Amino acid sequence: MTHENFMQRCLDLAENGMRAAMPNPSVGAVLVHDGRIIGEGHTSPYGGPHGEVNCINSVKEQDRHLIPDATLYVSLEPCSHYGKTPPCCDLIIKHQIKNVVVGTADPHEKVSGNGIRKLKEAGKNVTVGILEKECRGSNRRFFTFHEKQRPHIILKWAESADGFLSPQKRSLDSLINGEHDNVEDKKPVWITNPYSRQLVHRWRSEEAAIVVGTQTVLDDNPQLGVRDWTGPNPVRVVLDRQNHITDNYFVKNLKIKTIVLTAQHNLPNLDNLLYETVPFDERLPNAILEVLHRHGLLSVIIEGGRQTLQTFIDAGLWDEARVFKGTAILKAGTKAPEFKAAANERHTLQEDQLLIYRNNGKHDNI
Repeated sequence: MTHENFMQRCLDLAENGMRAAMPNPSVGAVLVHDGRIIGEGHTSPYGGPHGEVNCINSVKEQDRHLIPDATLYVSLEPCSHYGKTPPCCDLIIKHQIKNVVVGTADPHEKVSGNGIRKLKEAGKNVTVGILEKECRGSNRRFFTFHEKQRPHIILKWAESADGFLSPQKRSLDSLINGEHDNVEDKKPVWITNPYSRQLVHRWRSEEAAIVVGTQTVLDDNPQLGVRDWTGPNPVRVVLDRQNHITDNYFVKNLKIKTIVLTAQHNLPNLDNLLYETVPFDERLPNAILEVLHRHGLLSVIIEGGRQTLQTFIDAGLWDEARVFKGTAILKAGTKAPEFKAAANERHTLQEDQLLIYRNNGKHDNI
């Protein structure tokens, strides 16, 4: 077994604690003696023990005498400061572990190389940079948040085979029939199949926040929670410049924490419903991200509508894009965003196509 094999095991373990650990990173840790894993663990839910602690605590009594001569593998640099838990570096030093292999350094200003330096000063053999790209990718939300001072941004939409987000007829009928007064009757027009929609709910459970524009709420009355998957709901973030969204829409039901971004001033906050004033001009995308960063939200799904998505695309403010293409032909309606990137991955979910894009900063529309 190689360093890479054991570090991959760290990454597999870290994946199990990813969402619950936010806003902390999820770290996988493996303790190896003579090629045998004697302990392993990952970060507990936020406020609980880190991966290194759980790893060392998992070692069976008959193997604990092996700990000093074992090699500790961790996907992220061990912390060196007091937070909600004591420094992991101190624990490693206390157990006299001689060898530590680190996937990547921690970008957090309170760590940022200090953990590695502390271990070396204590006489430990420290190796850094094993599967570094993969380790950074594992905690890409955490790295984006601390290195770019903004959340990790995921664009998501579904479009018809001929490139529309929604049909024109439905919008006209809604106006003719006065359906904006019947909030409870509003339902989305589905372009994708149930399997794709379930995947979207899984994604929601994995991210810290979700953003939609005013028209999406008025047209669809979405709940923006996790219903077809098990996991935490993201914080709902709603653009509502003139406060057109009334209290009988789902986004204002107080069941999920919701932040309303508005041009209005001094709107009263309630439990689970907060108002933030932002400029609705060319500064809007960055203003949204500043609010989310201030609220400690590591990641966000930008889910619609077209204008909201296009604003982030035009500003080059996105890290991933996840685009479903259904089989329906709408012929007219709301056009999908203009997006010129090349897909990194293509997947099929029955008849739906899912295209995954990653922003390398070289796209024509950035």
